Formats: sequence, structure tokens, C-alpha cells
Amino acid sequence: MAQDKMYPMTEEGKEKLQAELEDLKMVQRPKVIDRIKIARSYGDLSENSEYESAKDEQSMLETRVSTVERMLQYAQIIDNDGSDKDEITVGKKVTFKELPDEEPEEYTIVGAAEADPMSGKISNDSPIAKGLLGHRNGEKVTFDTPGGDMTVQILAVE
Repeated sequence: MAQDKMYPMTEEGKEKLQAELEDLKMVQRPKVIDRIKIARSYGDLSENSEYESAKDEQSMLETRVSTVERMLQYAQIIDNDGSDKDEITVGKKVTFKELPDEEPEEYTIVGAAEADPMSGKISNDSPIAKGLLGHRNGEKVTFDTPGGDMTVQILAVE
């Protein structure tokens, strides 16, 4: 059997996934089941759009439940206590500026399971994070992105 993928995440990210799983199972799943029961009561299921919609929602919900359960089962909690404070690793906040003259940007590098670019959390699988991982505070780094090569100056690692 193939090695299952590990899902690196912070303790906070794991807690959020556990809360989401509980909500999916205890709140969302019963709501969908009720929608299916109500839609069944409308009669002929072959032409019942409410039933089809509820079944589609149930399918998406169960897929998400399976995904979250798998992520939690193979969660790898990031612990940076023993790492070099100036080295960029998953779980650390990085401030950098694109050269030559861009404004500083700040991101926390997290596992894909908790990535949220709009709140400054980028996946360790993203091109920017892959380019930064392993580098240190003060370095100038060039890496490949879908938009072409990007050169940055690392300003801070927290």
C-alpha cells in the first residue's frame, strides 16, 4: 500500500479542522438529512429538483468529512521549538520584499490544510513558500513562480 500523505499543520490548524469536522457531522449532516426527508415527501423523485439538490449537497458534505478525517488522521504537527530562529520553516511568519522596489509582504507558511492567503497564510506547497523554505533572514532569494522568476529580500523570520 502506498505511503499516505502527511498533512503538516500547526496545533491551531488542527483544532480548527477538529471543530469543522464536528460541525459537519453534528450540524450540517442532520440538516441535509432533513432536507432529503422533506424533498422525498414531495413525491416522484425522478423530477424532484429539491431532492437532487439535497443529494448533491449530501455528497459534497460527505466528501469534505472524509477529507477532513484523512487530514486529521495524518496530521503532522509543526513544532519549531528546536529549529533555528532565522531559518524559514513551516509555521513561521516571513516578511520579505520583492526586488527591486516592492513593498514588504508578510506571510505565515502553513500546511495546505490551513492555507488562507486572504489572511496571510500560504501553503507550504505554494511556489513562494517552496522558494523561501530553508532560507534565512537577510538572504536574497530567486525562485520560479507561474508568473516567472521572483527575487526577494528576506526581511524578518518569526
